[in-house]
Amino acid sequence: MTVYFIGAGPGDPELITVKGQRLIHSCPVIIYAGSLVPTAVLTGHSAERVVNSAELHLQQIVEAMREADAKGQDVARVHSGDPSLYGAIGEQIRCLRELGIAYEVVPGVTATAACAALLGAELTLPDISQTLILTRYADKSPMPKGEALADLARHGSTMAIHLGVQHLPQIVAELLPHYGADCPIAVVHRATWPDQDWALGTLANIAEQVAAKGFRRTALILVGRVLGNDVFAESALYRAGHAHLYRP
Repeated sequence: MTVYFIGAGPGDPELITVKGQRLIHSCPVIIYAGSLVPTAVLTGHSAERVVNSAELHLQQIVEAMREADAKGQDVARVHSGDPSLYGAIGEQIRCLRELGIAYEVVPGVTATAACAALLGAELTLPDISQTLILTRYADKSPMPKGEALADLARHGSTMAIHLGVQHLPQIVAELLPHYGADCPIAVVHRATWPDQDWALGTLANIAEQVAAKGFRRTALILVGRVLGNDVFAESALYRAGHAHLYRP
């Protein structure tokens, strides 16, 4: 028996790996994060038991896994995006280790990747930014030492900020000294869902745009000079005259 932590992707039911879909279709028990994973992701399953974990606390979720283990049943534990990013799988895995229950993590498409695709943007452009920072806004849960938004913003690299749209004015204020008022920024609401929407502007005007859109939750913030930047060096990989293993 194995618990499979499956990344269901950002919302579009087709943005899931073949392996993840196969496991959802074959596992006799499914535990899915119903607040973020659309039920369309579960289409075609033949599970005996389907549990919405949005209604449960950690101990209840682990108990459902323990019951499945006692019956020799595999579990498809379905998370949104990629489970390694803000998926709260670490605490579940710790419990499974204590119980001696086998587990495996199946990666998924991240919200950051989905938003970049929607915007048609490459987040790591030569001479502009070769670093992507994925972080969240510290509201009720504090950030570890050295990971405050202003500390990360000093790098000036591309940044993806989760769980911050309700605090956008504060975020803009912390970013401005490091990126400048003219720096491009995008706020993408429910990327790949049928009602997806986004605002693209600069640090100087994005808060006004987002307020007009009425975004309140389930939105990702992308900031950096790579957005909308057409002035950058070409990569060495495809440059004529650049030799490598496959092009001597």
